[in-house]
Amino acid sequence: MSNGLLKGKKGIIFGALNNQSIAWKVAERCHEEGAEFILSNAPIAMRMGEMDELAAKTGSDVIGADATSLEDLNKLFDAAIAKFGKLDFILHSIGMSVNVRKGKHYTDLNYDWLQKGWDVSAVSFHKVMRVAWEKDCMNEWGSILALTYIAAQRTFPDYNDMADNKAYLEGIARSFGYYWGERKVRVNTISQSPTVTTAGSGVKGFGGFLGYAEAMSPLGNANALDCANYCVAMFSDLTRMVTMQNLFNDGGFSSAGVTQKVVERFE
Repeated sequence: MSNGLLKGKKGIIFGALNNQSIAWKVAERCHEEGAEFILSNAPIAMRMGEMDELAAKTGSDVIGADATSLEDLNKLFDAAIAKFGKLDFILHSIGMSVNVRKGKHYTDLNYDWLQKGWDVSAVSFHKVMRVAWEKDCMNEWGSILALTYIAAQRTFPDYNDMADNKAYLEGIARSFGYYWGERKVRVNTISQSPTVTTAGSGVKGFGGFLGYAEAMSPLGNANALDCANYCVAMFSDLTRMVTMQNLFNDGGFSSAGVTQKVVERFE
């Protein structure tokens, strides 16, 4: 159901891979609410994914860009400006840990891989905002979002160095968000429940994460569509004064000390 919340708004959505991706759901919902956007992902991810299907469904262009490459990002934003003029929203839904993929324990990290993970998962957000900043291509009251996870604040051992990446990402959102505020643009992160995606499922013990979070969340886990709806709200004019925040979309997990379901399991 559409309420026209994003009618006339233009943006870029990074990170849609397949129909399990949160960014994919965000694109679908933004389209339903009247937005137009460019879909972007790294060329290697585009070869693995199904973005052409999403592009056809939403009437969007697909432009490949490695978000760690300033050259690629400049080309992407030049194309977006040529198509739309100024932008109203950007979604950064990008994350990767080579250490997680390779099964490296946190106490034995490969530091070259660690730096790659930082660059992809966090520094790329700074690079995206830097290019947008230098091109002055955001409309006033625009909205820039990145997706994160509560492992930035709490310890989840098997989340490994992705926890550090997310903490770095959230810091960048606050720091760059200050400067964007001077241009009347808001920058926030959404801390989502563990969600079944291609990336998330690669984390060791992910099924345990999912089940525990469900039991610890009074409302249960938020799914990808719930996150997409929150993103729509954050891109809309209804949240114009919200910036530099880490916003939990997790069914109450972040505020619950314990729940009856968990108590009963251990009694």
